[in-house]
Amino acid sequence: MRRDPILLTLSAAAWAGFVAVTLWTIAFLADVIVSPTVDGPPRTNALTAVTVDLALLLLFAVQHSVMARPQVKAVLRRRIPAALERTSYVLATDICLVLVLVLWQPWGGAVWLVDGPAGLVLWSLCAAGWLLAISATFAVDHLELTGLRQAGWWTPVEAAPPSGLKVEGLHAIVRHPLMTGLVLAFWATPHMGASHLLFAVTATVYVAVGIRFEERDLRRTFGAAYDAYAARVPALLPRLPRRTRRPASPPQRAAGTEPLQSLPTYVNVDPQGAPD
Repeated sequence: MRRDPILLTLSAAAWAGFVAVTLWTIAFLADVIVSPTVDGPPRTNALTAVTVDLALLLLFAVQHSVMARPQVKAVLRRRIPAALERTSYVLATDICLVLVLVLWQPWGGAVWLVDGPAGLVLWSLCAAGWLLAISATFAVDHLELTGLRQAGWWTPVEAAPPSGLKVEGLHAIVRHPLMTGLVLAFWATPHMGASHLLFAVTATVYVAVGIRFEERDLRRTFGAAYDAYAARVPALLPRLPRRTRRPASPPQRAAGTEPLQSLPTYVNVDPQGAPD
């Protein structure tokens, strides 16, 4: 198959924007390097700032949700090359995130401020959240998720493997590892200000609502297979190993003695069994 240089260029630009905006968002939420940051110096009154920030987050949520609907995807495929449908989604997401990062209005004071070893723990959790979120894009298909594969990078569109239900790797621990990582990164900070709290709460609510709609679509697509998967793997929070009582050994009798009482022991076992 002959690859179209226009498709390749546009998809590569969308991917580069995805990488740049991801790094920008990390710095924005960590209050380093870039300006403005989520808890930077206020530039307006609190009411105006909250109104602007919520409007920006709503814009991102509407774009991210509406363009993900099958009906909207079908309309896009009738107006642009099908290979660019995912690229258009990534580009639109890049633009909306840039607007959030540039136009964000910090406000309010500190909610919590943690220093010392506890602060290092929170920074470590934040880094772990971002690492998990980024790793989750490769746990499925990073090239497909960012539109590169559809546009012809590495594997032609016709030869791309079919998408299926992912139940191994990170998806054997939680059903939505990308969202788990993002929520952890949003909340794990030693310096939580009021505007960061607004961002974290709003983003977490959006994640919860988005998961509800996504799982409805997944159940329609995969049916009983997804129901069984959801029954054994949690959505966002990994299950802790449970301590299970091992059945007591039968009493042992030595000649001329009373039966020996066996003491129960405890072992760690894997919850819910292994994934499919």
